[in-house]
Amino acid sequence: MAHPDGELATSRAAAASNTLMTLSSWSTTALEEVAAAAPSGYRWFQLYVYKDRAVTLDLIRRAEKAGYKALAVTVDTPVLGRREADIKNRFSLPSHLTMGNFTAVGGAHANGTKKSSKAESDAAANGSSLSSYVASLIDKTLTWEDIKWLRKNSTLQIVVKGIMTVEDALKAVEHRVDGIWVSNHGARQLDTTPATIEVLPEIVRAVNNRVEVYLDGGITRGTDVLKAVSLGARAVFIGRPVLWGLSHSGDAGVGHVLQLLNDELVLAMRLSGATSIKEIKPSLVRSALSFQSKL
Repeated sequence: MAHPDGELATSRAAAASNTLMTLSSWSTTALEEVAAAAPSGYRWFQLYVYKDRAVTLDLIRRAEKAGYKALAVTVDTPVLGRREADIKNRFSLPSHLTMGNFTAVGGAHANGTKKSSKAESDAAANGSSLSSYVASLIDKTLTWEDIKWLRKNSTLQIVVKGIMTVEDALKAVEHRVDGIWVSNHGARQLDTTPATIEVLPEIVRAVNNRVEVYLDGGITRGTDVLKAVSLGARAVFIGRPVLWGLSHSGDAGVGHVLQLLNDELVLAMRLSGATSIKEIKPSLVRSALSFQSKL
């Protein structure tokens, strides 16, 4: 929706910038085409677990075959949050787009959030078609047993996306995941949820280097990257800035955004006295509470 080349442009820009791209299950371009657009690129596949496990397994097998290195399993969307802008605008997928990973499946999977029938149009008339899509197709009964099922059925590494508490982080370690992705889904799921940077330190302490910890949410400047790395994140992920660059000038725009973030991070490191990533320490970050009076 942001640019005609969509995920293809993002894939090319990420590869050119020597960084990772995570492709959504709901990409408007098939995962094989995205991989082919940048064969040398490093890619993960973000996975929603569907009620129809045959559909889920098909996505996994295709991701394995196309060279994706990990499954980023989203665990914070048993139902869709109340996205008031989508409800107000009665969001649906534009008519010229489709869910690229489900064209062979057809039906509601391929139509995605389109109002393809009178019944679907009526169902979405008072809200978001995306909400209807999630309610009808995504498995809301997901538990830690399903992580075991994924481990049994895939050779890919498993990263759990949507962790916001120490309890869940420890459960993830217990179930032998390969990475923990601290995310609040862009703060679009649960209103008043904490910022990811607020919960990151306690999760990092609890995990204690047993798996890598990543973070997304609010990363728009290089100083944001510095703070996240200072507090223990192995890497950060960005969403909205990519869309801004993509909508401006395709893969060149995405590449420019990535370069800006890199340049800002390097500058922030120099000004804080860090000559390497290893020298970025937690002491660089101070909470506003630490400056309040103790009286």
